[in-house]
Formats: sequence, C-alpha cells, structure tokens
Amino acid sequence: MGKRHLIIGSILGALAVGLGAFGAHGLEDTLEANGRVDTFETAVQYHMFHTLAILMVGILMQQKTHQLLKLVSFLFLMGILIFSGSLYVLSITNLTVLGSITPLGGVSFIGGWILLIVYLVKTY
Repeated sequence: MGKRHLIIGSILGALAVGLGAFGAHGLEDTLEANGRVDTFETAVQYHMFHTLAILMVGILMQQKTHQLLKLVSFLFLMGILIFSGSLYVLSITNLTVLGSITPLGGVSFIGGWILLIVYLVKTY
C-alpha cells in the first residue's frame, strides 16, 4: 500500500525541485517585480518538507497499512496543494486574495502532523 505514497512523494519531490529551479531562473524577474521572491521560496520549502513527510508515511505504510496514515498523507498532500499552491499563484500573479486560503493549507499540514502523532502513540 505504501508504494502509491512513495510514487506520489517522488513525483512531488521532482515537482518541488523543478518549481524551485523555475522560480530561481525562469520567474526571477516576475517574482522580483511582484516582491514575492520570499513567498515563492516559502512555497517551495513547505512543498519539499511535506513531500519528504509523504515519503516517510509511505515507508511506514510498507510496514503496516493504517487508515490514519492514509489520512495523514492526504492532509499533507492537501496542504501542499492549498498552502504551497496558493503561494505559487500569489507569487506569480500578485493576486493577494489568494492569501486568504493559504492558512487552510497550513491547518491541513498541522492536522497531518497531529494525526501522525496519534498514529505513532497508538501503534508503537
């Protein structure tokens, strides 16, 4: 079961590196003009951190499949899409209204970490 999570994590990792490179080279002028270099870098960092977390969950699932782990992985993925995704779009378009959904992604990240704690306490 963890194989799917490992594949998704690997794809997300490649995407994080690609977006980071694209931001540093292809979007440099746009990000600087919008004053959003730091915002884009934050998006890439959280994207990569939680990609690694999804990979970790995939490794745990290789040992034992559990509904909590599936939910943890889902919350991390939603966090990447909502938190990092909204920051990516905000950085490029400067549509500040997108900043209002970014915290939902942060809540998703936090929820994933809390559920991971719950899983670890219950099973180890």
